[in-house]
Amino acid sequence: VTYEGTNQVKDAKINMIVREYELFSMKENENISSMFVRFTNIINSLQSLNKCYTNKEAKDLNTLPLEELLGSLMTHEMTIKNHEDDEEQDKKKNKVIAFKSSTVDSSEEESDDE
Repeated sequence: VTYEGTNQVKDAKINMIVREYELFSMKENENISSMFVRFTNIINSLQSLNKCYTNKEAKDLNTLPLEELLGSLMTHEMTIKNHEDDEEQDKKKNKVIAFKSSTVDSSEEESDDE
């Protein structure tokens, strides 16, 4: 009881982690690896509280080994990053620098010299 807490505490923990699981999404500016670590922590927390999801509960997901999914997502992330880097380099190459010119009247120069 001291370590796990009462049934009420355990149920509250399960509900909180299930909510995290159900609302799980990738954060802005987060890479696949850190997202996967967050997801794994949620799954491990659920398993430690004896709450596991089966394929029947996750009807929308096709069966795909987790390692293959992670590999595919990381490959896709690298492809997108390379594409963005290429676009950034193209923008740098296409920058045009323009200088503003002005004319100075020669009579004004003479009066300044005096």
